[in-house]
Amino acid sequence: MESIRDLMTDDHRQCDDCFVAVEQSVASGEWGNATTQFDQLRDAMRRHFAVEESILFPAFEARTGMSMGPTQVMRGEHAQMKELMAAAGDAMAARDADDYSGYAETLLIMMQQHNMKEENILYPMCDQHLAAQLETLVPQLERGINATEPMP
Repeated sequence: MESIRDLMTDDHRQCDDCFVAVEQSVASGEWGNATTQFDQLRDAMRRHFAVEESILFPAFEARTGMSMGPTQVMRGEHAQMKELMAAAGDAMAARDADDYSGYAETLLIMMQQHNMKEENILYPMCDQHLAAQLETLVPQLERGINATEPMP
């Protein structure tokens, strides 16, 4: 049985790979590819956030009684990253490499810090507190992450 930490960390790496692909296309001036890859990045991040906010965080909060703790911080960071993604998307649509790069750099720093907190603190806590639910919870998370439709 895969752990929450392993599953969700793997999804972070998938998002990182999408981010790198966008960066390479923007740097090469391949705006058509960059736009397609940016859409994939945005969709992957939306699915990741949605899975956490609709499945993982509520399960953790119900089990621990902590609703104003680490999950609340992560939700706030998700909102900030969504705003950065929207701004980066506007820059992408305008084919403004400088603006895109500025938003992308800020987003990258935030993603790295956010992922470290989840991977080293929150996910291990989830594995510990939700151990009895892993058999049903992990497949739910996998289905959400691997969904083909974009999330709002």
